[in-house]
Amino acid sequence: MQSEDNLLKVLIAEPSAIIRNGLSVTLKRIPGSWIQPVEISSIENLEHVLETNKPDVLIINPNFWGYVDMTTVRAWSAASKLKIIALVSSLSSDVILKKYDESISIYDSPEDIKEKIFRLFDTSDTEKDKSSEESETLSSREKEIVVLVVKGLTNKEIAQKLFLSTHTIITHRRNIARKLEIHSTAGLTVYAIVNKLVGLDEIKDNFTL
Repeated sequence: MQSEDNLLKVLIAEPSAIIRNGLSVTLKRIPGSWIQPVEISSIENLEHVLETNKPDVLIINPNFWGYVDMTTVRAWSAASKLKIIALVSSLSSDVILKKYDESISIYDSPEDIKEKIFRLFDTSDTEKDKSSEESETLSSREKEIVVLVVKGLTNKEIAQKLFLSTHTIITHRRNIARKLEIHSTAGLTVYAIVNKLVGLDEIKDNFTL
């Protein structure tokens, strides 16, 4: 049995009970991890729990009971190294998301969520710059979508191929553009070739100079 000292304490601050409960169940079922989720439904409870429970991670909807300033939230926490993750369920401004240590989408797989959470603790403070760079690494699903995009598939075709909704594909593509700061198919094509995600022969019909 995992000791209490090794548990990763995660607060979930989300007004929707369905999303909040679903994420809590997902975190508990992640294989090979010892996550102790606590659900928060009000801003008053959030302040109290942050001050008394010393959580490791706060996963919060950026629109939780109106805009919540991250400086204030960190001040409430008794844990000096609190990691704050944005829980994205609708369109959010990149300017707002940059204030968080990481962001997850309600459409992310359990593997992607686990990877994003534990990546925040993989490096020491002396490797902060390296950690920041790695936080922009694409997930396996995002790489898969990049490959299909550069091969010329539409969002609808990608959704059908991966058995996902078109909205989910659009969300993934928005995240890819934010991480790579690439906003064109041509740019993604160059990225995919350089990083050996595809061969030039696979996309030659769609790649013109």
